[in-house]
Amino acid sequence: MRGAEFAELKAFVAVVDRASFARAADHLGLSRSALSQVIRQLESRLGVRLLNRTTRSVSPTEPGRRLHERIAPMLRDMDDAVAQAVGANARAAGTLRINTLSMAARKVIAPRLGRFAKAHPEVVLDIVIDDGLSDIAGEGFDAGIRVGGRLQKDMVAVRLTPDIELLAVASPDYLARHGEPRTPADLNHHACINWRFPGSGKVAGWEFKKKGKAVEFLGEGTVISNHQDIVVPAALQGLGIFYAYNDEGIADALQDGRLKRVLSDWSPSVPGLYLYYSSRRYMLPALRAFIDCLLDRDLGSKDHPTSGSAR
Repeated sequence: MRGAEFAELKAFVAVVDRASFARAADHLGLSRSALSQVIRQLESRLGVRLLNRTTRSVSPTEPGRRLHERIAPMLRDMDDAVAQAVGANARAAGTLRINTLSMAARKVIAPRLGRFAKAHPEVVLDIVIDDGLSDIAGEGFDAGIRVGGRLQKDMVAVRLTPDIELLAVASPDYLARHGEPRTPADLNHHACINWRFPGSGKVAGWEFKKKGKAVEFLGEGTVISNHQDIVVPAALQGLGIFYAYNDEGIADALQDGRLKRVLSDWSPSVPGLYLYYSSRRYMLPALRAFIDCLLDRDLGSKDHPTSGSAR
């Protein structure tokens, strides 16, 4: 394979992985017009259209999808081989792509950004906030952060936080008007603020547990959203009961009395936040440094969360 052909294939994989010419161009260090020209050359050389382009999106055609499935793993293996040849003691440098829940971004990453940048100025953190369930390996991410129970197979998992409580909350005004539910069945008489998973579009069920008895409930209400900036204010404004992870915004509102917890004896804890990465890929020095920062190992902490293979 000639050098130009290799560059064309690498550019094609970058576009498909990121579903964007702009993001792929930034990753490759090219202008968008130069990247478009490279893709046109590849399509002309192969005699087939590989990408569907609109003003808002880009996606592979069926021949493009088949080509991507075959060559993307080979290119990643080549990148891993080069990284491994450099050695584990190499300096942390380059772009590190992280796919993370918004809760993890606020709770774990944001407070440590300055410290990481100061310690590793040659690393560019490319952080994508994604409350869906993306395929991190398939979409070109180096690592992802999710709640432990939602980790993908064939991943190495590094625990970042303790278990997280699930909380059913509502405003005192709402509860004064409608009463407090005592069991999950009582929710049938209440307005429920629902969460829709980004990507799949599925509305999340509410899972309760008490003395070994598990109950799943899907209620109705006047608000459904896939973003915290909608569902939490809806609860604060008295539009119903919301069931969610114990995040800072909810914890603060509980502390100052703007929200009140209900069904606490039915609300279980779930596995905490985990960073995970492909067990098939060599760990880049930048990723190792990032994990150390999230675990505060770079401050010399003695108590490190455990890690292991995701299940």
